[in-house]
Amino acid sequence: MRRIPTMRCFFRREGGSALVEMALIVPILMVPILGAVDFGRGFYLGQELASAAHAGAAYGAQNPTDTAGMKAAALAAAPDLTGISIATPTYGCECANGSSFNANCSSTPTCTGSNAVYLVSVTATVSYTPLIKWPGIPSPISISTTAKMRSAKS
Repeated sequence: MRRIPTMRCFFRREGGSALVEMALIVPILMVPILGAVDFGRGFYLGQELASAAHAGAAYGAQNPTDTAGMKAAALAAAPDLTGISIATPTYGCECANGSSFNANCSSTPTCTGSNAVYLVSVTATVSYTPLIKWPGIPSPISISTTAKMRSAKS
């Protein structure tokens, strides 16, 4: 005669306990993993954006009046970024000690004890949307960076 298992028998068996434990733990472990992936994507995007702004400023240090070229150099340095916008680059002249700034170098500043230099500034902005809507974190996030560079005025 076959014995019919009772409820007490089901609770004593341990055959599926590992599967149940895994089903409970995996969602808990996925949260920090997805958080790390999201943070890494955002960090990479910020580094790529900073590199693009720096490339535009480096071009501007050699060609301070070519704002279109600065913009093009910044965009060319970040081919992987979609939706990147470069604000109109600015340039000007100032004394090497940082005083007497003059936008667009309309007149050369009078510098006492130092030479006049060019100062260029390139600002790049991009929008980042995290993979998951995290509580307390806005979505999308606007990331912006500015690179400034000085070069000798000839």
